[in-house]
Amino acid sequence: MINKRLLVKNLLAHNDENSFYDKKRFISIGEREGKGKFLKHVCALANSNPKNNSFIVIGVEDEDNKIVGVDFFDDSKIQNLVNAYLDNPPIISYENIPFPHLPEGKVVGLVTIRSNGKVCALRKNIWKYYGGSVFFREGSISLPKAFDIELKDINSEVVETLEQHARNNIELTLDAVINFINIRHADLRSDYKVFKEQFVVCWAGNVKKVRSEQYYSRVDIELINEQVKLFYSALDEITIDYDEDSFSMLEYVQLGLGTQQKYYPLEKMVITFFNNGKYSINSELVFEPPQYDKKTLHHVFNANNSILQKLEKKIRLNKAEERDLTNLPASYLICYLNGFEEAKEQMDHARHLLKKRNAQVYQSLKESLRILRKVRYS
Repeated sequence: MINKRLLVKNLLAHNDENSFYDKKRFISIGEREGKGKFLKHVCALANSNPKNNSFIVIGVEDEDNKIVGVDFFDDSKIQNLVNAYLDNPPIISYENIPFPHLPEGKVVGLVTIRSNGKVCALRKNIWKYYGGSVFFREGSISLPKAFDIELKDINSEVVETLEQHARNNIELTLDAVINFINIRHADLRSDYKVFKEQFVVCWAGNVKKVRSEQYYSRVDIELINEQVKLFYSALDEITIDYDEDSFSMLEYVQLGLGTQQKYYPLEKMVITFFNNGKYSINSELVFEPPQYDKKTLHHVFNANNSILQKLEKKIRLNKAEERDLTNLPASYLICYLNGFEEAKEQMDHARHLLKKRNAQVYQSLKESLRILRKVRYS
């Protein structure tokens, strides 16, 4: 099993950006420009590495390789995005890798790209890139190529060596379990489970019981062997179940208008472990969005827009508007889920207005955008 934290360290320590590896301070696939650039790099790395994995490391300063981290990003639908925009799409995964020095909730993102052995190309226009474009890596740059398109295997040996040097061992696994339970989450209820005598899953959170069901909040779940954070949320609640072969969690999100809040099941994730040392992760969106009267939502949507306009013009909000501001991200999300397409643009616009004004509301906005992203790509 590959320890993904060691893999990231090896990539950063021994390689400048090249034809199998790229690094980014952050990515922004919620915006058209960011989505286009990300797809270009995925396409180029897949074509430049037809027989080995290639990687994008996210949360690293370009100049000095300093690991600064990014927010936990649980976009389990990223394969759907790639499939929608690329012909001959590679197999792609996005994993969240915890590093001890990073603040809570911050991780390093690791995108792993595996070509299907065929030429990958843009299927349709995105940002300034045209459908049909084919990209390759030339050194550290992803460039279009219109002729002499041929897939060449030049990196398999060096990538295999990197991955071999990142293999896990018992000491690393035990150290990570002890750190997770006794240091990082000493204030929370923590537990672990060993699957197939090989895999260790640790989880921590605040626990509450409602009737016979046990719910966790402020949740952190890690697959210790590979140093991969499977789930993290300071806001949502989940239930956890497991047997000898699998570990599953069901995520709930709190939604509603004003004080009328309810919990709705969002997504179920199941990790199945096999005797041959492999595992699979499957997620299923089970979300049924709440439906509201359109007249009521028009009023909410316009009130939210008015608040954003005041924030932009630096006009002071009254007490009622301050209360509405707290619920603005969730209410915009409900508007979008009920057919108000413009709500997504308003949520994106609210980012820079809320980031410095109110950390709690900004965090709520990021959670709402995360839910919206899951729904759109399912």
